This record gives sequence, C-alpha cells and structure tokens, in this order.
Amino acid sequence: MLTSVGTKTRDKVSASAKNGSIKLVTGNSNPELAQAISAHLDLPMTKAVVRRFADMEVFVEIQENVRGSDVFVVQSTSYPANDHLMELLIIIDALRRASARRITAVVPYFGYARQDRKAGPRTPISAKLVANLITHAGADRVMTLDLHAGQIQGFFDIPTDNLYAAPVMVRDIRERFDLGSVMVVSPDVGGVVRARGLAKRINAPLSIIDKRRERAGESEVMNVIGDVTGYTCVLVDDIVDSGGTLVNAADALLAKGAKEVYAYITHGVLSGGAIARITASKLKELVITDSIQATEAVRNAPNIRTLSIANLIGEAIDRTASEESVSSLFD
Repeated sequence: MLTSVGTKTRDKVSASAKNGSIKLVTGNSNPELAQAISAHLDLPMTKAVVRRFADMEVFVEIQENVRGSDVFVVQSTSYPANDHLMELLIIIDALRRASARRITAVVPYFGYARQDRKAGPRTPISAKLVANLITHAGADRVMTLDLHAGQIQGFFDIPTDNLYAAPVMVRDIRERFDLGSVMVVSPDVGGVVRARGLAKRINAPLSIIDKRRERAGESEVMNVIGDVTGYTCVLVDDIVDSGGTLVNAADALLAKGAKEVYAYITHGVLSGGAIARITASKLKELVITDSIQATEAVRNAPNIRTLSIANLIGEAIDRTASEESVSSLFD
C-alpha cells in the first residue's frame, strides 16, 4: 500500500515537472515555426520581449519566472544572420541570469556553418567562433537541423543534437512519387553521404553531379555520374542559397534524359535573385523546410513548396526534456 502511494506521488511530481518546468522562448527569426512547435507540444510560448533600441541594440526581457526551468530557445540564425545571432546570445544570457536550470539553444538553421574550415590563408573558422559564443553565453545544450558539416558538432563543448529532415522528406516523397521511377541525385560530391542516406530509405538508385565551382556563388556542372534516362530525379542537399547549383544540375540531368527534376533541400536561404532564378528554371519543384521563415516571395513562387519540421523538432524537445533518446527518432 505504501509502495502504491509512493509511486503515485512520484508520478505526480514527474508530471508536474514536465508540464510546469518546460519553457519555450523565441526571438524574431522564425516565430511561425516556434508557434507550430508550441502547438505540437501543447505548451504556450513564454512571454518575452525581444526588441531594438533606437540605435538597433538588442533588448530582451523575459516576462515570466523561469527559475529552475528547462528552457528551449527557438531561434534560427538566418537573414539578417548577425541580428538573429545576437538575439539568441542575449536571450540565453537573460535566461542564465534568471536562474533557468537548463538552457537548450534550438537553432533549426545554424548560420556560419559553411565556414567550417580554413578555406584559404588567413581566413577564419567562423562556425567554431559562433559555437564558442553560444556556449559562453550560457547554453547547456544545442539542438540543430542538418548541419552543413557533421564535424561542427565537435566545435561545441556542450552536448549537441544534429537532427535530420530526412524522415519528413521521405514521407512526402513516398506520398507523391512512384518510387520505382525515382532516382536520388547528389548535386555535388560533398553531399553524397546525405543523398545516399535518403536513397537507402526509399530503396532508390543514386546519381552524382560532378561540378567545378569557379568562384563563390557560381558553379559549373561538368558531368552526371550514373544513367538517369527516364527517371524522375530528386536532388537532395542541405542548403539552397543562390540556386545556381540546382538550376545547372536540373539542366544537366534533363540533357542526360531525365524525365523530370525535383529538389528537396532542408534550408531555403534563397538569397539575391534565387527565387526568380528557380521560378524561371526547368526545375519542376523545389521543396524546402520551414527551418528559415518563408518570405512572401517564397510563398508566392509557383514551384517552391514548404514542409514543416515543427513536429520533428517538437518531438525532439519533448524527448530531451524527458531524458529520452533523440537519435531513435531517425532509426
């Protein structure tokens, strides 16, 4: 009898801790995604003010008690990257000084990830610098999505979960395509591991684009490795920025006999004239996630579609708060 009462008491305390001590905070980078994660968890957003002084300094005020709470800060470091990075750092500092028990930086799109090595003499490794900034601001954990390079996890001196959008993409591909006619394509040699992983999930063949990049933001397709004749080709990558690589890859695949070309890309940076370039291209459809908040131009583009990763991130947050396995989400 005593054991039964004790168990009930522990269950009640556990439920109270789970429902009362988890807090969600967001900056201004992607409030729509944060709200969708909040809805998935059935957990209201913590009231906070993140605004600018007249000289554009960032000011943050957490308007609820977070003492002893397990706080998750949802903030992509997307355009304008530096502003959103500063918001993240200052939110973390505010929470640390408010005595939050644990602070997890949930960064769906980790900016500066492309600067993960010394690309030339006297150049920085900015991804490591940003990792240091987040750590020293007071974050206890980091949760991100499809890092540009897996080794960036090692740049952090705190636990870092790199989630994958592949399950969301695979579900969409299964619903929309005849898998027997699909070929997964990596737009460059560096993305082969990512593309092979998705191809394995849908039991599809793999092709590779061999390209040479003359300068930043420009690429020249050189060769298609694999026979794509008659296939519906699905390009898979982590970031689409200028869109030049995708447009060139689509042209090369169609020239080699591909039936149609689609692209599934996790992070739609889409800077400069990327949207116009993709809209005017032979790409049948570009599918991105909402790791970066879509602009009006993206929403109106006829051949760009967005998948939500809110449920995926929400489930990862729930498992982290409950001290359960996150990696099993991708088994």
